[in-house]
Amino acid sequence: MDRIRKHFIFHGSVQGVGFRYRMYYAARSNGVSGWVKNLYDGTVEAELEGTESAIDMTVMQTENGRFVSIDSMDVRTVPIHGSHSFEII
Repeated sequence: MDRIRKHFIFHGSVQGVGFRYRMYYAARSNGVSGWVKNLYDGTVEAELEGTESAIDMTVMQTENGRFVSIDSMDVRTVPIHGSHSFEII
């Protein structure tokens, strides 16, 4: 399957609710690489690299977390980096 990389900005109740850690564990369990970090405006930014279905599953598992509520997402496809790990920045 083809790997892709997507850049996300998540809006909603995404800071102070374990969002980044939930995404870290979901990404690792789905074989997705990339990174996630909090932004100063209360949003969370992430880049996820993997198959389309693995990326979708990672986002879905992150959103299903207790207290997490994604109101909207800004998503765009970006060039693949070939990374093999996932980190919280």
